[in-house]
Amino acid sequence: MRALLQRVSQASVTVDNMVVGEIGKGLLILLGVGQGDGEAEVKTLVEKIVNLRIFGDDEGKMNRSLLDTEGAALVVSQFTLYADARKGRRPSYVNAALPAIAAPLVESFKEAMAACGIRVAGGVFGAHMLVNLLNDGPVTIWLDSAEL
Repeated sequence: MRALLQRVSQASVTVDNMVVGEIGKGLLILLGVGQGDGEAEVKTLVEKIVNLRIFGDDEGKMNRSLLDTEGAALVVSQFTLYADARKGRRPSYVNAALPAIAAPLVESFKEAMAACGIRVAGGVFGAHMLVNLLNDGPVTIWLDSAEL
């Protein structure tokens, strides 16, 4: 499971001209589910993300977590995080999980974030989404559950 985290002042996701999820201060989480991922990867990533100290303290140092700041999370599924562009000019997505596997794991991820006390908003799995964000910092962090 892969996550691209972007610290934001605000973020939203729109589907068919309707805002389906929005947050203020917190994290935009682009989430990709790979072949073989399951609940263990969900748990690993959620634990890392909610405790990752990437928010400023009173002195401006990145010393506070999403939990510490009571920030929110906007979770957007993104199978393209598993793009393999090593050969040719068209990326391959064979390492991404099939939608029947990925969709429930994205929901499980959002539920696990909420169970930690994080306010969670999300996109619509499989839909064409427009994501709007105001990146704070900018701070962008790549996480792969296989490397944690």
